[in-house]
Amino acid sequence: MDRDDSPLEREPGSALPAASPLRELAALFLRLGVTAFGGPAAHIAMMEDEVVRRRRWLSHAEFLDLLGMTNLIPGPNSTEMAIHIGQQRAGVRGLLVAGSAFILPAAVITGGLGWAYVRYGTQPGLRGLLYGVKPVMIAVVLQALIGLAPKAIKSRSLLAIGLSTAIAVAFGANELLCLGLAGLVELGVSKRLAAPPLVFSGLGSSSALAAGVAKVVVAPFSLPALFLVFAKIGSVLFGSGYVLLAFLRSDFVEQRHWLSEAQLLDAVAIGQVTPGPVFTTATFIGYLLAGPAGASCATLGIFLPAFVFVALSGLVLPKIRRSEALGAILDGVNVASLSLMAVVTLQLCRAALVDLPTVLLAAASAVLLLRFKLNSTWLIAMGALVGVASQSFR
Repeated sequence: MDRDDSPLEREPGSALPAASPLRELAALFLRLGVTAFGGPAAHIAMMEDEVVRRRRWLSHAEFLDLLGMTNLIPGPNSTEMAIHIGQQRAGVRGLLVAGSAFILPAAVITGGLGWAYVRYGTQPGLRGLLYGVKPVMIAVVLQALIGLAPKAIKSRSLLAIGLSTAIAVAFGANELLCLGLAGLVELGVSKRLAAPPLVFSGLGSSSALAAGVAKVVVAPFSLPALFLVFAKIGSVLFGSGYVLLAFLRSDFVEQRHWLSEAQLLDAVAIGQVTPGPVFTTATFIGYLLAGPAGASCATLGIFLPAFVFVALSGLVLPKIRRSEALGAILDGVNVASLSLMAVVTLQLCRAALVDLPTVLLAAASAVLLLRFKLNSTWLIAMGALVGVASQSFR
């Protein structure tokens, strides 16, 4: 976009033109927040079509620069992309408007489903819906793993890091510690400061330390504690939104015992059947724990770091893009993130695959996704219908 044609460059006394970009951002991202199914990759593709091809707010090169930055900072990628676009279009106000507009529809829908779950969760309709969606969700995560693995495992050292992380996490190692070690080890390998055989011994020997860090701590529940837990997750989570499962399970099921395994899987399933960011799973969890106030605290906690990181990263984008060291660290973090996804998927299978019909549904879903490339949104909808129908005949 030509800077001379930007409404932001007009006379400061003219309020209407200055507000126009904000209205445009709000309208676009509210619509995307309602219609953006299919996960972060699909969300970002929709944004590219709207802001590059249709509206010409950004060039292809500018869009790719912003996309690269979203992969260098923790948090939900598609939400951060919306925030980046808002910042480019209308500064700090655009940053706030675009990000909030993209998050709001999903948060409202997920909060409403949280209310229905609390009130009617034992009724056959909702129970049947979740019964059918859970196995499909396992297949969706499997598809994501298969699609992402070839891009992440680019060397033998990264393969070794991935396997080591999976083994360490399976034996109780702390997820954050594993992610940090994976990044540092790959940095060492890339700089010839460490050899690949040290990867296994380094991460393997961390299990005892990590087990101490991850010991069960039954913490009393409070709204500030809920906010801080989600703010921590939003501040450190790299990789796909599905990696969120590992952090939620560790914090809410294993350490604090605020949720059961079944409730966690229900929350993740709800996050899958709604449009917009997968991270609004936090909204559902917050509602389960403390109603509307809990939903608000959880949503604010998990998304607030993304706004902060995007605002700060815009200042250092050129230097970060050229950093070989940071690229090596992110390679290690990304492959470790896939390992977390794999381990958590296996653990959640126990709660999703409860009988022969759910096993068959998961297998059929995997075939339709991997062989016939069926859109996951339609598959989740069909799973919900199958689940409701199966429960009605019981």
